Amino acid sequence: MPRGASPKREREYEKLEKEFEKEGRYKGREKEVASRIVNKQRAMYGETRRAKAQEDKGKSPDKDLPIPRYRHLTVPQIKSKLDGLSKRDRAKIKKYEETHKHRKTVLQLLAA
Repeated sequence: MPRGASPKREREYEKLEKEFEKEGRYKGREKEVASRIVNKQRAMYGETRRAKAQEDKGKSPDKDLPIPRYRHLTVPQIKSKLDGLSKRDRAKIKKYEETHKHRKTVLQLLAA
């Protein structure tokens, strides 16, 4: 695991590594695969140094969205916040989803 990973990500890494060893998956590459998975999650949720630096500079791709810290939210969290939004705000979120996240469930909610 890279330095600076949260304890949560450390636990996920260890759990994946043990699971792969127990199941016999990725023989000899358990650590590599587990770290790749966890690093992908870190990047997706903005937990990397680069993402944090962009956010600190105000260059986060979700900075103009009507829902604060949108890119860190899960689908159920987003679903609960969509009801009170205007058409214009929903269009902004739809454009962001199409450009960045590509979550089918959110796009279906926005189409309805």
